[in-house]
Amino acid sequence: MNTSWHAWKKVPSESIAERLETVRALQEDGHEQYEIAKDRETGEHYLHYAYLHRNFAAVGPAAGQEEVFHQLMPLDSDDVLAIMFSDAPYTYPQHWQKPFLRNGPEGAYVWFDPSYAAEEAQNEALGQELAEQLRRFKEAGQVSEDAVRKLLERLDDDNNKKS
Repeated sequence: MNTSWHAWKKVPSESIAERLETVRALQEDGHEQYEIAKDRETGEHYLHYAYLHRNFAAVGPAAGQEEVFHQLMPLDSDDVLAIMFSDAPYTYPQHWQKPFLRNGPEGAYVWFDPSYAAEEAQNEALGQELAEQLRRFKEAGQVSEDAVRKLLERLDDDNNKKS
């Protein structure tokens, strides 16, 4: 059965090894490798990123051991053509903005959605902005009920403008 990995919550490493074939190697150095790969069964294309990690934080015999991690980002036909013929950027993590498969310690690949990082950065910036406005409010020393109401209205207006 030609089932897309998009329909799976976990994709066994064996399935990836059996079905994935390299279409074109893009870049390789001592620690990283990029290639366009294709699922033999479905014809779907992926950007395959592999990187070598040495675990220097481990203690004992595991210290310095090498691990290779793999990630597969789905590509549509336009993406494949853009990478192959137009030098479209593809490096991780800057250009990996949509959900992708990444391998884990249990021998399976799982879907990972990187959009949380952008949301997290936005929330962090908003929190810092609110803290700065509250700091200025406290420094002004105007803590009457009317001043607090105006501050809250201003914060609400600012938030609505950004939404």
